Amino acid sequence: MQPHVLLVACLCADWCGACREYQPRFTQLQAAFPSVQFVWVDVEDESDLVDPIEVDNFPTLLMATRERVQFFGTVMPHLETLQRLVETQLAQDTPAQAYQPEHDALAKRLWGRIA
Repeated sequence: MQPHVLLVACLCADWCGACREYQPRFTQLQAAFPSVQFVWVDVEDESDLVDPIEVDNFPTLLMATRERVQFFGTVMPHLETLQRLVETQLAQDTPAQAYQPEHDALAKRLWGRIA
């Protein structure tokens, strides 16, 4: 099995209907991208993990290599959108987002959790 080169974390809440509908679609992409680790994070159940980041809009995605955060933002809950975002992040020349210490710290905690 090859090591994961990209982490895709969906930051959602169980009470959010859009998130509940999105979760199966989010999970199904794991099979299409074996080098990507998909992680579902309930921001309320795992608030200690997510703090100090405030997630106000759902679904919010964090995409990171082991070195840096590539993307952090709210997306439309469509499978095609997620697939395009993952493909873009896997491309060699994709620039990282501007440095945000809270986002990088969360990415490191998530990578540590799956290691």
